[in-house]
Amino acid sequence: MKQIQTAKLKKHFRKFGAFYLMLVIPMTILILFKYVPMYGAQIAFREFRITRGIEQSPWVGFKYFQKFFSYYNFSAIIRNTLVINLYSLLTFPLAPIFALCLNHMPCRRYTKLVQNVSYLPHFISTVVLCSMVIQFTNARTGLINQFLGLFGVPAVNYMAKKEYFYGIYVWSGVWQSLGYNSILYIAALSSVSPELHEAAIIDGAGILKRIWHIDIPGILPTICIMLIMQCGRLLSMGYEKILLLQNPLNTVVSEVISSYSYNVSINAGTPQYSYAAAIDLFTAVINLVMLCLVNGLVKKINQTSLW
Repeated sequence: MKQIQTAKLKKHFRKFGAFYLMLVIPMTILILFKYVPMYGAQIAFREFRITRGIEQSPWVGFKYFQKFFSYYNFSAIIRNTLVINLYSLLTFPLAPIFALCLNHMPCRRYTKLVQNVSYLPHFISTVVLCSMVIQFTNARTGLINQFLGLFGVPAVNYMAKKEYFYGIYVWSGVWQSLGYNSILYIAALSSVSPELHEAAIIDGAGILKRIWHIDIPGILPTICIMLIMQCGRLLSMGYEKILLLQNPLNTVVSEVISSYSYNVSINAGTPQYSYAAAIDLFTAVINLVMLCLVNGLVKKINQTSLW
């Protein structure tokens, strides 16, 4: 019996060995940079000092979580993070809509041109992007103010007005990532059978009806998966762009969880690593809860889920 099982295993590895070999590098990276660092998450419950190390640092329980919850600006930080992420969530349909528009363009050469142009902003670094935003919104030399000045609109220092920060942050991100985010939906649309469209055309269906009854159902599972993943990042966002666009005049609306965590750890004169770890762990737990809730809800509605 053992010989039979051994022979089956050898046959299986001869057939799929190359695939297992391909998994070695990504799995190694995943374990080293995602799972191994989880050991260090315990410093959120310790009075961590670099000179002592993790094991020698004393346990303090939920001290740093309580410190974060009692922070005077806690509600503002949570509000700013939620507003920016919910605002970004409202722009989520733009990528599938853009993919649908590209898919139904009559001129394929023009489609390829639009695709290539829309992908380019994704490869612009965050530093360059933020520099462009600051230059474009400059009160005296900014392109936006110069253009609006042609119509008699007075110049505005947009980066100094807190009411404009959310829009600037979100729509600059849409411009940068719209084309790149649409790639997945374009790939999903390519798997939709052309015969369905041909049959619909024969039946007299127009473009909008074909999109609604053929294309959208075809990419709906992909949309659901991407929506679940975005909802799972409700309290997470990179601090780089926030810090580059932040200034003393818009800090009230631009201070978010990630930037605050950076400021109390790496950017602080006396780094509070345990405090920052507690903040990040709190964020991760909330995101996990949201991911599970949205995944369960979508699974009930559409029978599509991550697990």
